[in-house]
Order: sequence, then structure tokens, then C-alpha cells
Amino acid sequence: MTRPHPLFVSKLATAGLVLALLSACASTTAGPETAAAPRTVSDAWNDKVRVDSHPDEVLLALHAEGLSTAQNQALDGLLGRWLQAEAREIVVSAPIGGTGGDIAGRMAVAVRQRLVAMGAPAASVRVMGYDAAGAPGAPLKVGFLRYTAQVPTCGGWENMSATRNNDTYGNFGCAVTANMAAQVANPEDLLSPRAETPIDSGRRATVLDKYRKGETTSSAKDSQSNGIISKAVN
Repeated sequence: MTRPHPLFVSKLATAGLVLALLSACASTTAGPETAAAPRTVSDAWNDKVRVDSHPDEVLLALHAEGLSTAQNQALDGLLGRWLQAEAREIVVSAPIGGTGGDIAGRMAVAVRQRLVAMGAPAASVRVMGYDAAGAPGAPLKVGFLRYTAQVPTCGGWENMSATRNNDTYGNFGCAVTANMAAQVANPEDLLSPRAETPIDSGRRATVLDKYRKGETTSSAKDSQSNGIISKAVN
């Protein structure tokens, strides 16, 4: 039997090595690009906080003469609850397709003006329409979404001094998560962040103008901030 030439064996081994490397590259590329980052023990409790919403609204009957005294009082109470809840938006929904279309439009404008006059930011009061499906006496709906957070129950505390395995105890992070969710003013913030407020372009222009003129850009010193250390009376 004829033995293969050593040079042929060397070329064959080199070709096999190249194929192996190419196959390894192909298998690596076919897999997931990035592996999921491991979550900490305390982060796992975030998924156990449930945020529910329910509407807080008042229904106003349509009046050709405008808002009644009782309706104004109901709007004031709604606005107070909205401010206390630190909610984001008040929606005024006027019926469309009902019997009093023109009256509903005028009352929707009057409701918005009332809310803004009582302290609601104009950008936070939105007027929209809803399909009344021709129902007679369809009311004007004014309200907002109130959110509540359902916090996890922390229990089953084991001996936290037994740390020989250097492991966290089962409820590690539960109390912090539950307290934060219970204390947040508006649980809607747990779902998504609030939009940024607009910049104060007027103040920025004033500061830049003073900077270009070489003037002091800081605010004037308040005389009330001056003081001396009091001396004890002998």
C-alpha cells in the first residue's frame, strides 16, 4: 500500500483546520447576538407590583343655559381629587351623534374654561368626543384615570443570620419594592415616565444677553439672606 506524501498530509490537515474554523464562525453567528443580562435578586420583585387603573369621572347633563351650580360644585370636587392624585390629564368627552350636539360643544368649552380657571393647567385639560350612538340625553363625561399599585406581600422571613452559604434570603428586596410602590404619589409613574416640562426660553435669553454684554448673569442677592450669629444674653 502506497503511503501519502507528507506534503499532501500537511495540506489536508491545514484545509481541515480552515473548515473547522469556518464552521465555528458560522455556528457562532447563527446563535443569539447578545445573551440576556442576569437579573439581580431584588430586581425580580419589580414584576410583582401590579398597577391598575379605573376612571374617576362625573357625568353632566346637557343644559342649554350652561353649567348649573351643582355641576360647578361637582367639577370643583373632581379637580380637587385630580390635584391630590397628581394625575396627568383631565379629559372632557362630549357626546357625538346625540340630540344636543351644539349644546354639548358649548358645555365642553365651558367645562374646560371652568377647570382652567380653578387651577388646572390648560395643557392638562383635553376635549374630545365620544360616539353617543344617537342615545337621547347622553351626558358630558369629565374625568381622569386614577391608578393604584398592588404591592407584593412580604412574609416567611427565615433566619437572616444564617449566611454560611453566602446567599440572600428569600424576601431580599421585597420590603423596599413594596414600600416604594406604596409611597409613590401617582402609581402611573411606575408604568412610564412623565414628559419633560418645556424650557424657560425667556430666562435663557435674558442670561445669554447679559453674558454677551459682560454683565452678571446670576440673580440679585436677597437682603433677607444676610444675618449675623446671635450673642447669648448674660
